[in-house]
Amino acid sequence: MATYANLPAPSPEQGLNRYLQEIRKFPMLEPEEEYMLAKRWAEDGDTEAAHKMVTSHLRLAAKIAMGYRGYGLPQAEVISEANVGLMQAVKKFDPERGFRLATYAMWWIRASIQEYVLRSWSMVKLGTTSAQKKLFFNLRKAKSRIGALEDGDLRPEHVKRIAHDLSVTEAEVISMNRRLSGGDASLNATISQDGEGAAQWQDWLEDEDADQAGDYEARDELESRRALLLAAMDVLNDREKDILMQRRLEDQPVTLEDLSTQYAVSRERIRQIEVRAFEKLQKRMQDLAREKGMLTPA
Repeated sequence: MATYANLPAPSPEQGLNRYLQEIRKFPMLEPEEEYMLAKRWAEDGDTEAAHKMVTSHLRLAAKIAMGYRGYGLPQAEVISEANVGLMQAVKKFDPERGFRLATYAMWWIRASIQEYVLRSWSMVKLGTTSAQKKLFFNLRKAKSRIGALEDGDLRPEHVKRIAHDLSVTEAEVISMNRRLSGGDASLNATISQDGEGAAQWQDWLEDEDADQAGDYEARDELESRRALLLAAMDVLNDREKDILMQRRLEDQPVTLEDLSTQYAVSRERIRQIEVRAFEKLQKRMQDLAREKGMLTPA
């Protein structure tokens, strides 16, 4: 998307304070204005419309990015990755779905940041299990929950509790804690001063209800299931595949009546084909999942 070249860019030289002040100048969009801009971009490729949608949500991207300050990575780069995710969201946003861009963009922004974080941490490149990723993104929340807020190594009882709660080894908890410790700045540190008073880091933090570990695991599981589904489709013949997709994989399923007309058979015959195809697909997916170690043998 060509809009990126025209965006304000966070950088160490510029300073985060100046960047945050700059993006506050872009107005928020009313629902109707957002809808019309999205239509102009989707139907006409209007880059000016896309640019307005992106700039109006830069504050959202920055706020989410602040929630990833504790991973020892340059904040300017994290925000830049958030902006990349935001642009991907604008590119794929469908205004006819009935929800706002911010709701849709949050997933893309988090996904872009998390991919960057994972690429930047060699430990996670080597440790790719779901439990290790959960530990990586959830350790600080787990420490806060049990009151383990002191600097340095965790107490043995805290290590044991976190290892149990997150289903990892105690050694992994100790190692991860040492790598993540020391990166947080004070939440009360002032980052800007304007007519309405001083703004602090905590004003930009991500919503505490957001579950970064859960987001990553849900996305990881969804991608795995999609891959299984595509692979398992080979067990179906063309008619079974078409009927199943139209009945179960479309946003608005095709009726039995329409399919019976299309295939010149009864509605009951279409229903039978659909049920049989689903059973075959389900069994094939389970077999593939076992082969890949995603399920334990029955």
